[in-house]
Amino acid sequence: MSKQANKPKKSPVRIIILSAVFIVAAYLGYTKISYAMTHETTDNAQVETQITPVLPRVAGYVKSVAVKDYDSVKAGQLLVELDDAELQTQLLEMEADYRQTQVDVINAKAALNNALVSLKVNKGNIDLSSMRKKKAEDDLKRDQNLFNDQAITRKQLDDSRFNAETADQQFQNSKTDLTSAESRIAVLQAGVQKAEAALGVKQAKIEQTKLKLTYTKIFAPQAGKIGKKNISEGQYVQPGTPLFSIVNDTTFWVVANFKENQLKKLYPGKEVDLEMDAYPDVKLTGVIESLSEATGAKFSLLPPDNASGNFVKVTQRVPVKINIKDINKHRDILRAGLSVYVSAANSK
Repeated sequence: MSKQANKPKKSPVRIIILSAVFIVAAYLGYTKISYAMTHETTDNAQVETQITPVLPRVAGYVKSVAVKDYDSVKAGQLLVELDDAELQTQLLEMEADYRQTQVDVINAKAALNNALVSLKVNKGNIDLSSMRKKKAEDDLKRDQNLFNDQAITRKQLDDSRFNAETADQQFQNSKTDLTSAESRIAVLQAGVQKAEAALGVKQAKIEQTKLKLTYTKIFAPQAGKIGKKNISEGQYVQPGTPLFSIVNDTTFWVVANFKENQLKKLYPGKEVDLEMDAYPDVKLTGVIESLSEATGAKFSLLPPDNASGNFVKVTQRVPVKINIKDINKHRDILRAGLSVYVSAANSK
């Protein structure tokens, strides 16, 4: 028997299997390479929506919480109520202070009115003093002529001169009283203005307190679903403290971070394919709405500075906003933050 006859024959099944595996691998590799050459893809993408924080505008103790974790809420729905007893007491005190200031205004106006009446009296006294002065001066001239004619005594002339000087002094005193009264009018007018201004300040504080009372009831700024609560009844909260957030469950979009060397084929209006990791069997279609004017690194807390000597080039990524088509059909499965795989064909 020859050596060739002793060699085992190769199994045709093995050859067929290896050939099939090679053909499948070649096909898949060709498909992958062809797809990569004709599409721009990224898995650095996620679903986004509007998230609005719920914040108190006044400090206080939580009186009641009307929602639970992950509840659906409507715009304008009451969410949290703070205890307003302290503000109500402050309002009562301010209103009493306001009424007292109203009395002060009335008193200031009454004092001003009395001063105005006194001013009229002072003006009348000036007219009367002027008349008396003129009469005394006329009497003095007449008596001086009579004395020159030796018709009256010197005592009578001295009495006339005294009366004239007295009338003149009374006239000067009346003028001084008028000047003083006019100055007092200015002071009282300023007092009225000051009291009225104080009244305005009290009224403004009352309105401010009433506004704060409305802030003790916190309503939903938008419809959606709330996240995890950070408060409970009896807790003291400060203005601006995050209580929880409301996630808009009606509007969603995708933000994909493409590499800078992929942007050439991306433009607003271009359709893209979307695939969520959570639902790989659900195929979504989107439309590019806009491309960011800056790379994602520029929005970071500490943006990189390439001016340093040890510069290493890193491929930058640019956020691209994508609107989801037929969103109403898929709204139930969309969640903010879900990872998305985005694919865009290179052809325009």
